[in-house]
Amino acid sequence: VQLQASGGDLVQAGGSLRLSCAASRSIFSFSVMGWYRQAPGKQREQVARIDIGGSTNYADSVKGRFTISRDNARNTVYLQMNSLKPEDTAVYSCNTYPAKRRYWGQGTLVTVSS
Repeated sequence: VQLQASGGDLVQAGGSLRLSCAASRSIFSFSVMGWYRQAPGKQREQVARIDIGGSTNYADSVKGRFTISRDNARNTVYLQMNSLKPEDTAVYSCNTYPAKRRYWGQGTLVTVSS
């Protein structure tokens, strides 16, 4: 079972995007969900995570700009990204936290132009 992220696009610096990721109920209902990203030539890093009750945690690099949320009725997790910077350019993926290898999908590409 792979988790498929969507919503990536080419956007200018300062712009916004909203990413979505739907999961099966069996995965979503009992899991902390996270967004991750991998920039060209860099290791994948966790961007944000949210637990079942809605408590969130963010990487320092995105605090105040990104917001993670989840819709438990739709088994979907979102990442609202504002004030995007060129250094946010990466492939964004969702997974549980901690991540499970079998859940990695292709991710969605976010490109921020300067």
